[in-house]
Amino acid sequence: MQTDAKVVHLNKVAPEQSPASPAGRLPVALIQVRDKAAQQLKQALQALFDNADDTLFEMADRANSNAEQNAFFEAMRDLRLKRKSIERGFLQKVFESFATLNQYEIGKPPQLAPVSFDSLSLVQDDVLEESVALDAMVARVMSRDGMALGHLTTRLNAMITQKLDDKSNPLGPRMLCERFLDACAGLGVEIRVKLIILKLFEKYVLADLDQLYAASNQQLVEAGVLPELKSAPPARRQAPAQPGTGRAARDQAAEVVQGESAGYGSAGEQEVFGVLQELLSHVRGSGAAPRRQMPADALPISSNDLMRLLSHLQQRLPGEIAPEQDDYNLRSQLEQLLTRASAKSGKSRVVGEVDEDVINLVAMLFEFILDDRTLPDSLKALIGRLQIPMLKVAVLDKTFFSRGSHPARRLLNEIASAALGWSGQGDAQRDVLYQRIEQVVQRLLNDFSDDPAIFSDVLAEFLAYTGDERRRSELLEQRTRDAEEGRAKADQARQQVEQALNARLLGKTLPEVVVRLLQEGWSKVLQLTCLKHGVESDDWQAALAVMDDLVWSVEPHESPEDRLRLLELVPSLLKSLRDGLASAAIDPFVTSEFFSQLESVHVQAFQRFKRSLPEVQPEPEPEAVEGATADEGVAAELSGMPMLDLPSIDLDPVVEPPAMVEVVEEIILLAPGETRQQEPEASLPDDDEALGQVDSLRVGSWVEIQEDEEHKLRCKLAAIIKPTGKFIFVNRTGMKVQEKTRMGLAVEFRRGAIRMLDDALLFDRALESVIGNLRKLKGD
Repeated sequence: MQTDAKVVHLNKVAPEQSPASPAGRLPVALIQVRDKAAQQLKQALQALFDNADDTLFEMADRANSNAEQNAFFEAMRDLRLKRKSIERGFLQKVFESFATLNQYEIGKPPQLAPVSFDSLSLVQDDVLEESVALDAMVARVMSRDGMALGHLTTRLNAMITQKLDDKSNPLGPRMLCERFLDACAGLGVEIRVKLIILKLFEKYVLADLDQLYAASNQQLVEAGVLPELKSAPPARRQAPAQPGTGRAARDQAAEVVQGESAGYGSAGEQEVFGVLQELLSHVRGSGAAPRRQMPADALPISSNDLMRLLSHLQQRLPGEIAPEQDDYNLRSQLEQLLTRASAKSGKSRVVGEVDEDVINLVAMLFEFILDDRTLPDSLKALIGRLQIPMLKVAVLDKTFFSRGSHPARRLLNEIASAALGWSGQGDAQRDVLYQRIEQVVQRLLNDFSDDPAIFSDVLAEFLAYTGDERRRSELLEQRTRDAEEGRAKADQARQQVEQALNARLLGKTLPEVVVRLLQEGWSKVLQLTCLKHGVESDDWQAALAVMDDLVWSVEPHESPEDRLRLLELVPSLLKSLRDGLASAAIDPFVTSEFFSQLESVHVQAFQRFKRSLPEVQPEPEPEAVEGATADEGVAAELSGMPMLDLPSIDLDPVVEPPAMVEVVEEIILLAPGETRQQEPEASLPDDDEALGQVDSLRVGSWVEIQEDEEHKLRCKLAAIIKPTGKFIFVNRTGMKVQEKTRMGLAVEFRRGAIRMLDDALLFDRALESVIGNLRKLKGD
């Protein structure tokens, strides 16, 4: 480790130079600047990696889930393994940047990897977040050390043949950030961890660039390069915490980077607006950011004056504004007010450049919002009226563009989230949600002047309302899920019973009463047993055995063994049937009728036995048990007769043969009120794209279903019932509105009748779109 700090070792990371290498033609003073800068950068990188473990460990300690914690631990391990290669790669790229300073290509700005913003999607969020974070880091360095860097760039230009700018300066913040990202390309970490590493790079490397620029400028001054350029000395700052400085320091670092990993908020408070301004500067005069023709003596109005003009327009905002006219009316009316002010003062009054940028950005955001297909059309005009209040907030507080927790942003996001499931069918004015959003809009238009605190109050009230609504809908949604899962279990139990009945009855000819008893009565006993105990239980097997015994008892039997078994079986069989039907709450009158007919069937079987047995003189037996049925009495008497003789009762004249039926069709059990008419369902290949769309649906996803030419239904996937494969959809109140099969959903996706609704935060999606469009225009 002692040799790591030697300058000689740093030179080894540079590639071997050929005699004709451009590095050989670098001035001696520039080589000295390079070597000293490389030494400082190496030490800063070592401090970064020394503290990375502690920071990532603190983040893992604060993780909300095991998966999130494992991601931080894996990042720690990956960073330890690749630390040396990242350090060497970064310094080698810095040396390469210096080595090419006298090459002709140095005049070309560095080219970033092309990013297609035409197809900006959630898959490209990582690229966008990384780019925004990088721009913000560069903006912070430029705002702090821009003059010193500019002097260094000027001195370098005096020593080389081609011209540099601050972006292509090898020691500039943008080049250093890009070189570090290139060196970290092999890290297998997610964007959240990468943003944390970038923040550490800013803290331990970029934070000390003022010292590096001061030292480099001083070296060149001593070498006689433009000594007349005077730079202010770097401000003294507290040294960064060293390893082992305690938990408090690590907590502070973890808190900083935790905020940085949240997306756009990683760009800080004011810096995101600065980045947006920089992007706007490249597109001014285009359709995205129109530039007004201003006289040479135009006098910008103050932000306070602009606020007064906007408040004037806000109080006179029409009750109804068409979404497509909202932006046009605001601009034209503001122009009219400025024209009147100019005529009154005798001087041309215009909006200042910063405020003009704010107006353009808010207009772009609302252009996206009012074009968003996720937002219900019926609410767009209502939400569009918030443009002036949101513009006033942005004029007052530029963190509106960067702080995700800003009350105004949250209010807009909460309104959009609440409206996601709003279908707008019928009289919209009488809908409670519509009325609540209308009240929010009207209160802001009436009461918001220049105190943004009103947004916190309105947000709290709206969250209280949506919280109550959400709890009610979640309760009903849970009941819907429970009912559907119970229904699915009941359907599955019915299918099990159907299989058991058909396996035993299909193709057989049996007494009609037995078929009806099993289909209408015992099937319910089997269903309850299946639901309570399952098909693997002893209770289920016992219920099947009763059914098997009943079927066997009414079939013809000739052997003496079968006759003996029948005499022994009937009493216990009848008891099991009675107990089972009673447990299933079968109507006692229906049960009585079943047993009356079943008695005749069994008596006839006993008569066949009597006719087939030889005449034997029976011994007298006690009287039959009082209260038993004739069937049970006969069975009891027969079971006690050693000679298997029947009592001397003349049954032949009173018993008629039972009605017999042949079970030729499968038995289908229907729930009350159910009609099982299987309509032929369209089929798609297993690799069809529409099936993939269905499989990507997650519980909680919102979709819009085109029911007919005029009606659209917005609903949320509440449950996927696995036993039946049913997809259950509910409306925003939690009530079931649709039930689809996987194939049925795929067919709907295929014909374009179902559209996924993006439930990501509305403002964040709008800001992402604006940044993407501005970058695209800048590239063009």
